[in-house]
Amino acid sequence: MLLALSSSLSRERIAQDLGIGSSTLKTWIRDAQKLDTVVADTTDHKALSHENERLRRENLLLREERELLKKATQVFGEPKVVRFAFIARYHGPLSRERVCRLFGVSDRGFRAWRRSPVCARKRQDDILMVHIRAIHAQSRRSYGRPRMTEELRAAGLSVGHRRVGRLMRENAIRVVRTRRLKVTTNSSHKHSIEPNLLGQDFSAPALNQKWTADITYIWTCEGWVYLAVALDHLSRRVIGWNLEVRMTSDLATTALQRAIALRQPPPGCVHHADRGSQYCSEAYRQLLSAHGFIVSMSRKGNCWDNAVTESFFKTLKAELLWRQAWRTRQEVEQAITSYIDDFYNAQRLHFALQWKSPLDYERNAA
Repeated sequence: MLLALSSSLSRERIAQDLGIGSSTLKTWIRDAQKLDTVVADTTDHKALSHENERLRRENLLLREERELLKKATQVFGEPKVVRFAFIARYHGPLSRERVCRLFGVSDRGFRAWRRSPVCARKRQDDILMVHIRAIHAQSRRSYGRPRMTEELRAAGLSVGHRRVGRLMRENAIRVVRTRRLKVTTNSSHKHSIEPNLLGQDFSAPALNQKWTADITYIWTCEGWVYLAVALDHLSRRVIGWNLEVRMTSDLATTALQRAIALRQPPPGCVHHADRGSQYCSEAYRQLLSAHGFIVSMSRKGNCWDNAVTESFFKTLKAELLWRQAWRTRQEVEQAITSYIDDFYNAQRLHFALQWKSPLDYERNAA
């Protein structure tokens, strides 16, 4: 057939030389051409099958990469040794070199890490840093070394203040800085003033024995908004609060009404506030009298007489309000509600409460 297809001789001459008929030669040539077509088609089909198989394999690897990245979200941003430890635990279809590229480390560095043993203390430090970063985020970046240490101990980790301080310093875990408070009390009024019965004694024998109240201000793009709160001295819990656009007696009265509704205090509870017109107003005094409160007021210009509430306001502003610009009053109200109910009362550790949250302290005191 090669002779017939490649020779310059006529097909009749070739048929004579081969001793066959011309029709037979034509049949052979036609069959040979069909066979060549089948072979070519088969070759193309095999190449296409190989390409499809390669694409399927690559698609599986890409899906594996995506799932691995989902599982390893908390590892990114951690020291290399933490990422190396995660890679060492992986036994999937991805090659080690490919996994190393995903985590931003070199395969050479990974192999060196496996060859050089890490001391037990360094491994413990890496574990502690994972917990410290999580607590730092949960505490709204407000926990320094003492509170961080107590949270770690509460999680069952045996750790000291100096070690926590060193790890926070080496990994740039810092508390957001605060600013000074501004005095807003308006004591220029004709209402009667009560004496200071607390004398800066902020201890309390039980719940609902000493309450303290105060007002602060918050700036938004819509204008000022004012926050009035009432706290229990024993647990430091915010038991009533109110937010309004004007600093009137209703602002403070509503906060007190909410505290009364929540706690139902017995007669004889000491209520301490500053000399502001809101707390000296007739409506506020009538509410106090109706529920048997003993009224106490700070001395003029002495914020330390109401240090418990002033401390709460400083904490609120440092951990929430000063960290961003607030667009609307509604946005501020939602943020304060979440901060007080979900974090300050329920989670935040207090030095004065033996490193417990207000709610936990009240449960123990009950």
